Amino acid sequence: MEINKYALFADVAETKNFTKSGLRMGYTQPGVSRVLKTLENELGFPLFLRTKKGVVLTSNGRTLLPLVRQLLDDNEKIEQMVASFHSLENGHLTIACFASISRNWLPSILSSFQKQYPGIEIELLEGGTDDIVSWIRNSRADLGLLSRRRTCGLEWLSLCEDPLMAILPENYPFCSESGFPLSEIENQPFILSAEGTDYDIHHVLSQTGIDPNTHFSSKDDLAIVTMVANDLGISILPDLVIRGTAEHVRVLPLDPFFSRELGIAYISKQGLTPAASRFIHVTQETLPELLPCYFRAKRMN
Repeated sequence: MEINKYALFADVAETKNFTKSGLRMGYTQPGVSRVLKTLENELGFPLFLRTKKGVVLTSNGRTLLPLVRQLLDDNEKIEQMVASFHSLENGHLTIACFASISRNWLPSILSSFQKQYPGIEIELLEGGTDDIVSWIRNSRADLGLLSRRRTCGLEWLSLCEDPLMAILPENYPFCSESGFPLSEIENQPFILSAEGTDYDIHHVLSQTGIDPNTHFSSKDDLAIVTMVANDLGISILPDLVIRGTAEHVRVLPLDPFFSRELGIAYISKQGLTPAASRFIHVTQETLPELLPCYFRAKRMN
């Protein structure tokens, strides 16, 4: 079995473009067509349909794709296991995470990781909770850094508590700096994080029985901050999201206090590649320097 054929199939399924996948994987456009045609002949059915917008998977192709990704993941584990006998000199690691984690944590963590393992190629996938959980379960990502809520069925390593904060326009008349009463939300236009991207804010509203006066909903946290800054309403966002973006808004802790639990999710400890295991170790070593106030690490046993 030529694993490269299946790797090319999986990449085209993602890009939906022969030329783009060819550039990513070192093929010409005719070369991509030739390799996939050979694979289709071997399998006995077509994998893609050509449309004006690109290529789309056939029904058989969609059924085959998760198995192919698992095959590629298993092959990667074999290669990394061999590489681990040579001090992880090469390999590939795919990390899925929230954009806020990508901005605030990963630069320092990846800098430390790359100094120790310069031969490991890193791929980052940014998305919301549903995206990350799906990528992990489908073996598109080796692990994910996200909030614990809605990660049932995955192994979980807790890293820290991230406070949820009220975001208010600069000229908001509420003056107390000790905390923002959640009951006040029902009296103001509210900007809500879209469900599927974030579940922690929805959990707070559900737990407190608050029915917000929702005027806008967005998947983009930075867009929410900007809307608040332009006096379109108030919102609730995690502290890590707001960090470095809170110009022209007021930020107050919630009253009562709520937080989200951030950590690392993966399929199983036994299924982690050597590179993924080392990344988790480096993350646990590096993160206390980034979050000295409320970090609480739990070492993997």
